[in-house]
Amino acid sequence: MFDRLSDKLSLVFKRLKGHGKLTEANVQAALKEVRLALLEADVNYKVAKGFIDRIRERALGQEVLSSLTPGQQVVKIVHDELVTLLGQESPRLELGGAPPVVIMLVGLQGSGKTTTAAKLALWLKKQKRQPFLVPADTQRPAAITQLQKLAAQIDVGAFPTQASQTPVEIAAQALTEAKATGYDALVVDTAGRLHVDAPLMAELEAVQARLHPQEILLVADAMTGQEAVTIAQSFHEHLNLTGVILTKVEGDARGGAALSMRSVLDRPIKFLGVGEKLDALEVFHPDRLASRILGMGDVLTLIEKAQESFDAEQAQELAAKIRGDSFTLDDFREHLRQVRKMGNLSQLLEMIPGLNQVKGLKGMQPDERELVKIEAIINSMTPQERAQHTLIDGSRRRRIASGSGTTVQDINRLLKNFDMTQKMMKKMVKAKKGKRRFLPFGL
Repeated sequence: MFDRLSDKLSLVFKRLKGHGKLTEANVQAALKEVRLALLEADVNYKVAKGFIDRIRERALGQEVLSSLTPGQQVVKIVHDELVTLLGQESPRLELGGAPPVVIMLVGLQGSGKTTTAAKLALWLKKQKRQPFLVPADTQRPAAITQLQKLAAQIDVGAFPTQASQTPVEIAAQALTEAKATGYDALVVDTAGRLHVDAPLMAELEAVQARLHPQEILLVADAMTGQEAVTIAQSFHEHLNLTGVILTKVEGDARGGAALSMRSVLDRPIKFLGVGEKLDALEVFHPDRLASRILGMGDVLTLIEKAQESFDAEQAQELAAKIRGDSFTLDDFREHLRQVRKMGNLSQLLEMIPGLNQVKGLKGMQPDERELVKIEAIINSMTPQERAQHTLIDGSRRRRIASGSGTTVQDINRLLKNFDMTQKMMKKMVKAKKGKRRFLPFGL
């Protein structure tokens, strides 16, 4: 979402760091470029102005101009101010009080409310809660069926809404059923329109009055840009929002909505929808997003994703095989499956600090279809071939290629890469035993 903004800020800071000593003139020139980058990213102009003014006040102070590393000091100031702009602390859902906790999702049609409701229910389930999905959107014919199907996919309860019911009737009956059956979190998917109008707001206000939700979250499409802030203000005036979920942030959004909404609404962004899969919902961390924008990566989120996706027992077994020099193509296939569970590869690469500055890697878009192809090739091998890949001669390669719908060249490439992987792992094990510092690929 922030690729273009991140690229422009990186260029500005690179030029700043090139100056041995900063002057007021080159700081002012850099801040002018930062302001332009923010406006091009669709950040609200008042928000951009306040942001630049705060940076200017600090950047022109003695702490920077007399610093031994003035360029780095400016980057730190920008990072600090980005965190302030996005919210100092990671916001949490209000899940206290007598169950069931009621979470009401609102927003325009097409913002992704129904899918987000299921994503949120899955997230709550991972937090050891018992969520109950409530399809209260009777305006869109497929919304009720869609949410009930999504509930079945993630194995959570869903209220059996009838299209003839009013949203208030649905809300009241769902709340009664949740209390009777022991659900402790009610996630309510409400109707949207193509635009903000009086009937929509009246309907939402009636549902709010009946449920008294602890959380009213606006689901906003990050692709909407600056208009998303105006929409958010309209909903906030009628419903007193408690937070925002930004969806479709993995797309080609410019990021202005995320940077503006927190400041304009004075309400936190609580989650980011980072993909189409139901587990593609991230808790919003202001400091981590600020680091991503400035090209510093996001190691903490990367670690959390790995912890969620990798089975601890399997990881220990894999480590033992690497130490024992018995890493096979079966293990390689299982490792790839675990990596794919972590999510979009492009997003994972963005979380590695400094990777966007490595020559040749910047802008690289990994093709996830290659992972599917690799797995198909390994699946076409016999157990003996997977255990001992050196057995795979020319005729076996032709058979594997035919069985996997690939080419002999694809088989050759996979086996060559696997050999390189094995050699790299052996070096890492030796380096650890010898207590030497080792970096793969000579970096």
